[in-house]
Amino acid sequence: MSKAKNKTQKTAQSAVAFLQGVKPEQKQADCLKILEMMKDISGYEPKMWGPSIIGFGEYHYKYESGREGDMCRIGFAPRAQNLTIYIMPGYQDFDDELSRLGKHKMGKSCLYIKRLTDVDEDVLGEMITKGLRLMEEKYPS
Repeated sequence: MSKAKNKTQKTAQSAVAFLQGVKPEQKQADCLKILEMMKDISGYEPKMWGPSIIGFGEYHYKYESGREGDMCRIGFAPRAQNLTIYIMPGYQDFDDELSRLGKHKMGKSCLYIKRLTDVDEDVLGEMITKGLRLMEEKYPS
């Protein structure tokens, strides 16, 4: 059984206080809007996960290797070049939504957007809602 500890763990740091330090102001405004969107859709309060991820809800996972841990169900992080959106089931079932989202880039399990005005906020909301539903099916709360 793996004894490795997940380095991204929930902390007591205030998500809003963290976002107040985000620069430039436009990125901070985008982050605060995403925070409100995720909070409203999920019904969860924002929590810091590690030093820079704002997460909502949580679930416990366990891999066949024995490694296990806790992570947020959805979240986001302001990064130097973009805003990173985390929808934990991943994006393999989101082809329709991604085609309608607007300007974005994809990583292995991350969605990158430069600014909120580059994307359709309604579609982003659909993706958050769908991601939460898929997580609830896989990891009931």
